[in-house]
Amino acid sequence: MPSSAEESLDMTGTTSEELLAAQACLRLLHTARAALSDSASVSPVAAATLLAGPIAEADEALRRAGLAGNEAALIDRIYDLAPPPPRSADPGPPSEERARLSHSCTRGGGQS
Repeated sequence: MPSSAEESLDMTGTTSEELLAAQACLRLLHTARAALSDSASVSPVAAATLLAGPIAEADEALRRAGLAGNEAALIDRIYDLAPPPPRSADPGPPSEERARLSHSCTRGGGQS
């Protein structure tokens, strides 16, 4: 059994701690969408209360994985969780899409 998270890699080369952080961020995203999708039935105070737990979980998971403030690496880990896209006649280079998305995340200056 591996003695550290760094030794526990999956097939993509992602550590278990990185995957846990990506999963926590996806849970935060889904919770935020649900809490903020209907502002008529969920007040801003209620939305903040609903999001406090998932935000804290994501912050802690990002810190443990060494991804806090490193959005480009985080986006790579989130892509590792996603199923491969269906093949099409013109799939386009996925690395360009990752670079564009990573750049747009870092431009926002978000830090956990």
